[in-house]
Amino acid sequence: MNRKELEFYRKTLMTRLEALLGTAGKTLEDLIHGGELFPDPVDRAFSESSRIIELRTRDRERKLIQKIITSLKKIEDGTYGECEECGEEISHLRLKARPEATRCIKCKQEQELLEKQFNV
Repeated sequence: MNRKELEFYRKTLMTRLEALLGTAGKTLEDLIHGGELFPDPVDRAFSESSRIIELRTRDRERKLIQKIITSLKKIEDGTYGECEECGEEISHLRLKARPEATRCIKCKQEQELLEKQFNV
């Protein structure tokens, strides 16, 4: 992969990382200052349900942040774009769609098939 391509992916990853970190900061602020009290049990249940959904979303984003950081490190050490499973190059189409991808499409499909079979 040439320098221009690596710089494109680095910028893309950094943009995504900054957006995710901004959202995480807003969620933390809402959790700290958003402790509303609802006299109605239905309103309270709805609020708690919404908060749980928000926290689940943030947990998925936290995992994505870790993948982005790992990808940025791979750019620095020169291993970005290599499949961690088979060692082949990950296609540019895949990286454009998911710049944090660590597996080529073939290895990712095999992983997902195994996960589906064993409910991992």
